[in-house]
Amino acid sequence: MDLFQKCHIDLLDKVRELDVYPYFHCLESKQAPIVFMEGKRKIMLGSNNYLGFTENEKVIEAGIKALEKYGSGVSGSRFLNGTLDLHLELEHALAAYTGYEEAITCSTGFQTNLSIISAICGKNDYILNDRENHASIYDACRLTYATVLRYKHSDMEDLEKKLQSIPEIAGKLIVTDGVFSMRGDICRLPEICALAEKYGARVMVDDAHGFGVLGQGGRGTANYFGLTDKVDITMLTFSKSLASIGGCMLTSHRVADYVRHVSRPFIFSASMTPCSAATALAALNELEKDQERPVRLMNIAKYFQKELIASGIKIIEAPTPIVPIFTYKTLDTLYYGKRLFDEGVYVNPVVAPACVEGECLLRTTLMATHTETIIDEAVNIISQELKKPSPFE
Repeated sequence: MDLFQKCHIDLLDKVRELDVYPYFHCLESKQAPIVFMEGKRKIMLGSNNYLGFTENEKVIEAGIKALEKYGSGVSGSRFLNGTLDLHLELEHALAAYTGYEEAITCSTGFQTNLSIISAICGKNDYILNDRENHASIYDACRLTYATVLRYKHSDMEDLEKKLQSIPEIAGKLIVTDGVFSMRGDICRLPEICALAEKYGARVMVDDAHGFGVLGQGGRGTANYFGLTDKVDITMLTFSKSLASIGGCMLTSHRVADYVRHVSRPFIFSASMTPCSAATALAALNELEKDQERPVRLMNIAKYFQKELIASGIKIIEAPTPIVPIFTYKTLDTLYYGKRLFDEGVYVNPVVAPACVEGECLLRTTLMATHTETIIDEAVNIISQELKKPSPFE
């Protein structure tokens, strides 16, 4: 068989032919509540810019100054020539803000999960993975020789059964998203930590969508539950609440030192650019000064949910700024996503394999900088378009 035979995807061709292809729309302005995409005004309800810092003047200024001082890149890995005083300052600030002993920064959030899990877990270990965890966690597991056991989403009975099946002498890591990115629900961290203690496992939380959103001053999922001392590793991304690019591992001194010296994805990747590190640090400083910003984010998310429900739109209610709207079928989801885009509202269509067929949805996300006026306009458009029949029904 020709190696490239797999590159012919019938569904992709069909979606393009039907003019409902939803990906790679071109953004021509800052990530903000109102953006310009392909020359037209859109209400942005599909960005992870939760705290709205991408257009913050101090964050932008910090990036410009870093470019002027350090240049455009570091041309090497942290392990060799790529460690800047800026990286160290960011790591110290992140550890202090979240209550961990140490932080390690990586170039992307995806790479952060690869760096942590591939270093920590080996062939005699077991990884217990929530079925709805992020793709980067799944790929990180593939880099290990560990045995991976998937437990049903947030099903603590299933998790305990899996833990009971593991030899007592084996190393065990329970990995969970803090906030699940598709549905916006929060992991059952108190029960996870209790099971970890009962069966001698370690706990890792991917808090990409939790940091800046949950907990006091947006300190994340572990802080939200008062369990920072029970979560052995927390992973953060900077591309969401911190308005930059990169990620970090939060953990103890000993674990951090180990990962720095054995993690191949960390050692053999160039470090964060100066601009990325500076903007993340500036966004963290802004959050520390304005710890009510996550409260404003949740207030506008609650308002959005309330208005959608009042308009008869079926959503998944969750205490986060991720608000999924049910559309069920693949073609219906793509069709309504395209209709909303054409009418001026940008959302993210979620179809298989990101979800189970029959549970497709339009994923919307809020920013602290959204206003009720903007939300009212968006809800009006969503309500009008979703109540129209789909041509694919």
